[in-house]
Amino acid sequence: MENKNNVTEFVFLGLTGNPKMQKVIFAVVFVIYIITLVGNVLIVATVAVSPSLGSPMYFFLAYLSFIDACYSSVITPKLIVDSLHERKTISFSGCMAQVFGEHFFGGSEVILLTVMAYDRYMAICKPLHYATLMNKRMCILLMGVSWMGGFVHANIQIFFVCLLPYCGPNTINHFMCDMNPLLSLACMDTHTLTLIVAVNSVFICMLNFLLLLISYAVILYSLRNHSLEGRQKALSTCISHITVVVLFFVPCIFVYMRPAATLSVDKAVALFYTVITPMLNPLIYTLRNAQMKNAIIRLCGRKAISDDK
Repeated sequence: MENKNNVTEFVFLGLTGNPKMQKVIFAVVFVIYIITLVGNVLIVATVAVSPSLGSPMYFFLAYLSFIDACYSSVITPKLIVDSLHERKTISFSGCMAQVFGEHFFGGSEVILLTVMAYDRYMAICKPLHYATLMNKRMCILLMGVSWMGGFVHANIQIFFVCLLPYCGPNTINHFMCDMNPLLSLACMDTHTLTLIVAVNSVFICMLNFLLLLISYAVILYSLRNHSLEGRQKALSTCISHITVVVLFFVPCIFVYMRPAATLSVDKAVALFYTVITPMLNPLIYTLRNAQMKNAIIRLCGRKAISDDK
């Protein structure tokens, strides 16, 4: 594939061309981004300093929060800055970096959510062996698999889209760089590449989604032998994770598991899973988890006492 690239930058059309709406978007997205960073960093800090949160579940939750903060930071700051300008541009290298970052952190999160479902399966279905099997070494290994999986996925995506020839036009009807808009701008037949990109996305999304479904099917089946109190406690921790899985997987499956075409609804769907979902994840896990809430209160209490001194 010979790369004859005449494009040095891309122009975003953004979410809207209405100047008043752009100011509203700036204010709303800015507030959401601050909440996202504060919420996710707070969870990471709380898990890091709280001895009571030393179980594998909180270890993975801390990394999920870290990934969410990074994932949001790949897209959201550029969206905030662009909402203040009439002309929204991004360099070619910046666009490729954005695509890589989105798929690296997104792919890592997909695998991590599957790892967290496996952790819940081990805790509920094999409680006597849980501490032995899910030791620190195993947790670090599973996190390494998540990072490596995201890295491989992102490299496959960026390899093809980076080598495509872009001769013009360079206008992207979106607020960020992504696979489908870039494939539509290439001045060559991208049918085969579209299939390869789709297969890569199907593999990482559907494989992990099926593993998640199997894990929770086994968990629900095993709960029939538990007491009512045991079932309620197990379901309480699982519901938070299932909610996060649905919020992340459903939009991604909609965008990436279909033919490469830019639909009018794509912007709204992308805004949801890149900006809003990373903000909701810490809220979902903290509001439904008394242990996490108590640890955050203790951490904030210690900070307030130290400030008074």
